[in-house]
Amino acid sequence: MLNKNYLSLKEAINILLNSISFELLPFEIIPLEKAYNRITYEDIHAPEDLPGFKRSTVDGFAVRSQDTFGAKETMPAYLTIKNNISMGTAPDFSLGPGEAAGIGTGGMLPEGADAVIPIEHVNIVSPHLIEVLKPIGPGENVIFEDEDIKKGELIIPKGHRLKPQDIGGLAGLGFTQIKVVKKPVIAIILTGDEIIPHTEKATPGKVRDINSFTLAGLINELDGIPLKMGIVKDNYEEIKAIAEKAYELANIILIIGGTSAGIKDMTANIINELGKPGILFHGVSIKPGKPIIAGICNNKPVFGLPGHPVAVYLCFELFVKPVINKMLGLIDKIYKNKIKAKLTRSISSQAGRTDFIRVYLKEKDGEIWATPLLSKSGLIMSLIKANGILCIPEDLLGFEENEIVEVEIL
Repeated sequence: MLNKNYLSLKEAINILLNSISFELLPFEIIPLEKAYNRITYEDIHAPEDLPGFKRSTVDGFAVRSQDTFGAKETMPAYLTIKNNISMGTAPDFSLGPGEAAGIGTGGMLPEGADAVIPIEHVNIVSPHLIEVLKPIGPGENVIFEDEDIKKGELIIPKGHRLKPQDIGGLAGLGFTQIKVVKKPVIAIILTGDEIIPHTEKATPGKVRDINSFTLAGLINELDGIPLKMGIVKDNYEEIKAIAEKAYELANIILIIGGTSAGIKDMTANIINELGKPGILFHGVSIKPGKPIIAGICNNKPVFGLPGHPVAVYLCFELFVKPVINKMLGLIDKIYKNKIKAKLTRSISSQAGRTDFIRVYLKEKDGEIWATPLLSKSGLIMSLIKANGILCIPEDLLGFEENEIVEVEIL
């Protein structure tokens, strides 16, 4: 039977996110080339028109479109070649009636020209004369000076994660530096008498640190700064001292281990002592990760994550990641990469609990099949072997063999 005091996943996330009322993280100004994947701190408006001049989209001849009206192969229009336009220079002449100028793709149109006739639609009679075989309308094959972006127009809103194309566009507008949200610092505190550094030899009863490396990678992916506070023994005063130190240094604190009902589990009390209001919830109806603790201590998020590696991963994705994104002021909708797959075997779930099942995806005979990896949450290799996660909602009792399910790609 499920403990009726446990919140549903949806309830827990709503409580957590609605409890965060602090200001956005401060900003920093950085060179544009270092701004990939960073979050904009303010709206960015165009300081100028882009491209800033009328330019050709084809190789051909800049013309006054009215001079080509009625032109056809049996009765071409004849235009005098006044000049040829060099790439990267502004023409120092204008076109009058019956005149044209040779131009390449990207070249700047001279004054008087309003269209470009492609090279394949003309016959070059001599170095100074062309036959136009087709008419062309005003603006054809031309990008106008403010067609890409107008001066003063909003180009990137605040709270947007900058993509490579964003950086390219900003470079095209002459930006050399940009104001971004400062990276959040997330402290990682490992607790447990059984945990040893990954550099040490494992002896019976001891396990090497896995979780700080997994969490550091997840934090880096979100453009945060992981702050490893080391491994702390199951001693209340030692854990509390490290937690208080982390509180001074970090924006978010993660305490790993000590979240279940064992006699040495002290995380809940320590979180309550760090600040008000303290714990928001302790325990959520999910598997793995049921003992998760979330708290707000004087506007600073503090989490107690279960010690099992798979539970750590899932609890970070479900609870910590949304908090980091909210602190960053991220407004971009996050679309998860999901596919449809057939189950190779039936899997069951407990009513009222959200289950997350690691699966291995493989294509066979043109179909994608998902094989559940039903191992315990303390075994990291199931997460390494998995390339997908299947969620069984709390209102379902499982899925049948050969049933088509939706799988989130890892």
